[in-house]
Amino acid sequence: MGPFLLKRFATFVATLAVASLVVFAVLELLPGNAAEVILGETATPESVAALEAKLGLDRPAATRYADWVGGWLQGRTAQSISYDTPTAELIAERMRVTLPLAVLAMALTVVLALGLGLYAAARHNRLGDVSVMAASQVGIAIPNFWFAILLILLFAVHLQWVSAGGFPGWTEDEGGGLWEGLQALILPAIALALVQAAILARVTRSAVIEVMREDFVRTARAKGLSKRQALWRHVLRNAMIPVLTVAGLQFANLITGTIVVENVFVLPGIGRLVFQAISNRDLIVVRDVVMLLAAVVVVVNFLVDVLYAVIDPRLRAASA
Repeated sequence: MGPFLLKRFATFVATLAVASLVVFAVLELLPGNAAEVILGETATPESVAALEAKLGLDRPAATRYADWVGGWLQGRTAQSISYDTPTAELIAERMRVTLPLAVLAMALTVVLALGLGLYAAARHNRLGDVSVMAASQVGIAIPNFWFAILLILLFAVHLQWVSAGGFPGWTEDEGGGLWEGLQALILPAIALALVQAAILARVTRSAVIEVMREDFVRTARAKGLSKRQALWRHVLRNAMIPVLTVAGLQFANLITGTIVVENVFVLPGIGRLVFQAISNRDLIVVRDVVMLLAAVVVVVNFLVDVLYAVIDPRLRAASA
């Protein structure tokens, strides 16, 4: 397994390096002056020059890139223009909301998708299968922000079971608590999970049906195993590779794609931070958040590759 992990880790590092170059190039090297963008068209040349010096824009691009990457590696980030706070502190504060939201949404996605996918595959071409596929098609067609609005209208406005938005905090000192924080994230997590579960349920169904047609499954059934026993003992593990691939991408998407839902529910997470930074023309925050989100996607894909080797020993043997 060592050579397999070394190859994947090398790919992981190379991908991060390329991602950092792309992010830097897009926000730093494209035509236009970042200081003028931040200050607006009415800014005087003196104020633009002062901001360029403060942001280090008067230095060569290679030097700025090296300082940016070196700062990240040392745990040091630049000061936000609009918040006058290191971007690392801003991101860490907002991740206290976004990360639990993504984990909760992913847990709901996996539970719903595996249950519905296995149910549909076990009843292939029957009413249960057709019903699940029809429901999943509706889930894919409707965007998550529309689900968010419907959930607010039903549970917050009509039934008044939960608040329509906002986040009370995780501790009593912040005015909330663990249960209050989870309550504030339930509806956003459901809104995010419904669309992702619809996609993953279809992938799970297809993967399970494909494996159920393999010779080793027919052999297991011929030896006396019931359909349920063959499904849980032999089919599920062999069908997990495509399911894991999609689930890994979905978890990364749940972290990087919460901008709309967090704004619908007025949650102080990464999504709202990006939205506010763009509104305030705070390109430093935008750059660091985009790099963090790119790193999250790369890290999740690396972990999925490691899980491949754990689930399927043939991958380890092929890379040895």
